[in-house]
Amino acid sequence: MAAIEGTIRNFNDGDLVSGTVVQVGRDEVLVDIGYKTEGVIPSRELSIRHDADPNEIVKVGETIEALVLQKEDKEGRLILSKKRAQYERAWGDIEGKKERDEVVIGTVIEVVKGGLIVDIGLRGFLPASLVEMRRVRDLTPYIGKQVEARIIELDKNRNNVVLSRRAFLEQTQSESRTTFLNQLQKGQVRSGVVSSIVNFGAFVDLGGVDGLVHVSE
Repeated sequence: MAAIEGTIRNFNDGDLVSGTVVQVGRDEVLVDIGYKTEGVIPSRELSIRHDADPNEIVKVGETIEALVLQKEDKEGRLILSKKRAQYERAWGDIEGKKERDEVVIGTVIEVVKGGLIVDIGLRGFLPASLVEMRRVRDLTPYIGKQVEARIIELDKNRNNVVLSRRAFLEQTQSESRTTFLNQLQKGQVRSGVVSSIVNFGAFVDLGGVDGLVHVSE
């Protein structure tokens, strides 16, 4: 008995553990982490996506990482969270990207009041006013789409990440404009689309840069 007990690992609240999924149910997932009983992940602790199907998140036999929420419940089971383990890993990555002023890439998973929720390893908030260069009224078509954005606010204590896709688009457009102007030479023939007509001529979109064709030309 003592030999068996000696092989059982001890865990504390907040520990990151690794284990193998042994059962997937609608309300919970059981994970073998080398404890005297299987660890339990309640369905709400599986994913940052609300109402996610456990069978779409994990599979039996898969090795996953989880965080110990409660050492033992009233039934003597370890309560785990895959979602919070993911948060811990993601925060380090996101903080590094913020420091290096890098772009983050994520999938839009929800439309909420005032904007979108983007899965970047944690829940990033993308305000409606910062989705495009102009305000977008209907955000529903963005669900499931992958977007690139810049991090404009980061507060781990409040679990708050605010993103701006507009900042990414503005930078990309500025870089494209600079490249275009550097390549432009007098006498070149360029094709474009008329973007507007005024009394002194017409503006032509040459691919992100507008040129004026004077009425005399």
